[in-house]
Amino acid sequence: MLPTKNRIKREKIHERCKNICPPKDTFERTLLHTHDKSRTDLEQVPKIFMKPDFALDDSLTFNSVLPWSHFNTAGGKGNRDAASSKLLQEKLSHYLDIVEVNIAHQISLRSEAFFHAMTSQHELQDYLKKTSQAVKMLRDKIAQIDKVMCEGSLHILRLALTRNNCVKVYNKLKLMATVHQTQPTVQVLLSTSEFVGALDLIATTQEVLQQELQGIHSFRHLGSQLCELEKLIDKMMIAEFSTYSHSDLNRPLEDDCQVLEECVINKVSQTEEIDTDVVVKLADQMRMLNFPQWFDLLKDIFSKFTIFLQRVKATLSIIHSVVLSVLDKNQRTRELEEISQQKNAAKDNSLDTEVAYLIHEGMFISDAFGEGELTPIAVDTTSQRNASPNSEPCSSDSVSEPECTTDSSSSKEHTSSSAIPGGADIMVSEDMKLTDSELGKLANNIQELLYSASDICHDRAVKFLMSRAKDGFLEKLNSMEFITLSRLMETFILDTEQICGRKSTSLLGALQSQAIKFVNRFHEERKTKLSLLLDNERWKQADVPAEFQDLVDSLSDGKIALPEKKSGATEERKPAEVLIVEGQQYAVVGTVLLLIRIILEYCQCVDNIPSVTTDMLTRLSDLLKYFNSRSCQLVLGAGALQVVGLKTITTKNLALSSRCLQLIVHYIPVIRAHFEARLPPKQYSMLRHFDHITKDYHDHIAEISAKLVAIMDSLFDKLLSKYEVKAPVPSACFRNICKQMTKMHEAIFDLLPEEQTQMLFLRINASYKLHLKKQLSHLNVINDGGPQNGLVTADVAFYTGNLQALKGLKDLDLNMAEIWEQKR
Repeated sequence: MLPTKNRIKREKIHERCKNICPPKDTFERTLLHTHDKSRTDLEQVPKIFMKPDFALDDSLTFNSVLPWSHFNTAGGKGNRDAASSKLLQEKLSHYLDIVEVNIAHQISLRSEAFFHAMTSQHELQDYLKKTSQAVKMLRDKIAQIDKVMCEGSLHILRLALTRNNCVKVYNKLKLMATVHQTQPTVQVLLSTSEFVGALDLIATTQEVLQQELQGIHSFRHLGSQLCELEKLIDKMMIAEFSTYSHSDLNRPLEDDCQVLEECVINKVSQTEEIDTDVVVKLADQMRMLNFPQWFDLLKDIFSKFTIFLQRVKATLSIIHSVVLSVLDKNQRTRELEEISQQKNAAKDNSLDTEVAYLIHEGMFISDAFGEGELTPIAVDTTSQRNASPNSEPCSSDSVSEPECTTDSSSSKEHTSSSAIPGGADIMVSEDMKLTDSELGKLANNIQELLYSASDICHDRAVKFLMSRAKDGFLEKLNSMEFITLSRLMETFILDTEQICGRKSTSLLGALQSQAIKFVNRFHEERKTKLSLLLDNERWKQADVPAEFQDLVDSLSDGKIALPEKKSGATEERKPAEVLIVEGQQYAVVGTVLLLIRIILEYCQCVDNIPSVTTDMLTRLSDLLKYFNSRSCQLVLGAGALQVVGLKTITTKNLALSSRCLQLIVHYIPVIRAHFEARLPPKQYSMLRHFDHITKDYHDHIAEISAKLVAIMDSLFDKLLSKYEVKAPVPSACFRNICKQMTKMHEAIFDLLPEEQTQMLFLRINASYKLHLKKQLSHLNVINDGGPQNGLVTADVAFYTGNLQALKGLKDLDLNMAEIWEQKR
């Protein structure tokens, strides 16, 4: 009560002070005046005292406030210094008074707020005292209610929790006893090769150790021991699977067939030409086989490899089907679990939630009731599991029985059956299941294993092939033998690709390497042969045997292939003078006939060995270019004079060379189309070689025509330069010209087509007119109707008549009026 009286007393004093204070307006005016005065007084105080970092322990600040000059008593200035010090003290005191007055003034301005705060504090203290008394009364009531209504019920709940804990301890001890028997049981299972059951038991035990028996000191080493057992089982399974694989793969490939190594030995031992006492190594003995024997051996090896891969694929297919079936089962299990979870979620959402209250031991009341409801069920389940007194806790016959696990662990286990080809079902424990990614990786590894088996077979085949190729045996094969070998290898590559689903590249690479060597030798042989033929060619028209005419006829049907020889009928047919190609006659030399056959050999080789198409195209282009350049050197370049001893290169030689080139040009589009049909689109650019070759051949033909014209041009220049306009008519000059023109016609008419002959003679006639016009201009003979004009006209008429009398030149437009100079 005393604080209340003091508070009242202070309030009365405060009210009295308020009454004493002047009115508000007067007070505000006084306040404004006082504020201005205080401000003026504060301005008297030096600024240094107003700094927030003012401190006398700073030497500069101290010297500024108390100058040492006021304390210097030396000499006769002692009294004056004492007076100065006193004056400084009074000044500082005055500053202090000004500050204290301003502080007091500020406090007086806020006195009402101070008193209001003190009043509020006293009221708050009164409220707190009342609240404390109310809380004390409430606690007393709650204690009475707890004693009367709750203490007995909570005691019952504690007893229920204690019972549940005892049951859990009993189950835990029982589970520990079961786990303790894990290792002996695993040993029993392994003695009967029950690897799946042993792994299932180990996995279940490890899960129990990690979840329900975690932290049990007596089992601290059991986890590592079980891991070692898993490693041991893994080694045992690998050894058993390897033994099975070896026994399966090493059994006879056929009923009357041995394994691969013995196959080679038997083939070598059956060859009488090989003395095994002298030639000891199997590889050396194999190299002594001729091509038919070695080819049969290779065919037999490829057959065994194919059977081997089929057997490997059959074994791996079973494993692969099991993996895929497990994957499918996992997918269906997940779908069922998702459906079940959706149903459970809908069911849980329909239940009403209850408010859970905490008790002093940290249990929820609702959980305590739940444990009490579940306990009888757990006890009944345990009693059912132990109904048979004679059953062992964990034996080989009860590995998958519920006795080996607790209710919580058994509820987590599921088994799924996966059907495999053959009708058997595999029971897969949930703990033993691989993840989908692991199963997918396993399926890929199985496929890779089949690929590896195929690669090994191809590598062994390459090794066998290379051992026979060491002495250049494969490079010495003729075309048919190599084609047969190539087809056999390509067939084996396709067979293994169909079995394994992937093409192995080692044997294909070896085949390609040998094919390149074969192409090089094939080309060199034929180029050498063509070179010898050209060096011995006398460039005379050759008879055409019937077989070559048949060859050309087959090309006319659009089929590029060497025709089979016809017995009897071909021998009775006589050779023809010319080659008939699509109705046109070609007079050719013997070299060109053989060149046509060589070209067809290149084309047929491409059909037989498609992998060498690009190489063959390049080599054939080289061969055609070589024929063009070499024939040009021999005929146009007159190289045949030294090579074969010709006396001169005649017009007939030139015309025959031109016709041979035209025959090759005729077949270049056919050859191009043949290669284009067999080239991949990205290599079509290689066909430009044929365009270049065609241009070169046309240029060569044009040069031959120009050479024929040049021969006559030199003749005209020689004869017409001596021409004189006088009797008799026809003159000797024109008789010689007509004679040479007749010889030229006789030389080329039977070799060149009529239209080419006409074009050639038109060019020759143009040259003749040019030289005649030049000579007439030199002789000053003009078209004036005079005697000289008449003589020239008679000679020209003689020339024209003889030229048009030649075969095929009757309708030739000679236009002889051009020989006269135009009148100015």
